[in-house]
Amino acid sequence: MEVHNKTRNRSLGTSVRTASGAIARTRGLLRTESLPEGEGLWIRPCRGIHSIGMKYAFDALFIDPSMKVVGVYNRFPRNRVSRIFPSADGVLELPAGTIERTGTRIGDEIAFRGNRPR
Repeated sequence: MEVHNKTRNRSLGTSVRTASGAIARTRGLLRTESLPEGEGLWIRPCRGIHSIGMKYAFDALFIDPSMKVVGVYNRFPRNRVSRIFPSADGVLELPAGTIERTGTRIGDEIAFRGNRPR
């Protein structure tokens, strides 16, 4: 699916996968070597993440049910645990630098185009 920052009129990803089942959410980006430009992972439900065992840093946007950004991690480092975002419905994990490149901030509205799991 495609993901777009409606507030800033910027593409966040053109090939974003979903992880909505328990195993897929637990696995997340583990066992991947990199996250290429344009790709990403939408994990739902999710209110917090970790990067223990990851091989690279990535960006993370926590998004609430109204599709507003409620949390931002720019270049989330390896082997860390995020804080919990109680109002988050899911997290969008993107290649490191995507948040900076697109100017995405807390409060921005995000749109999914394609089959986003509910």
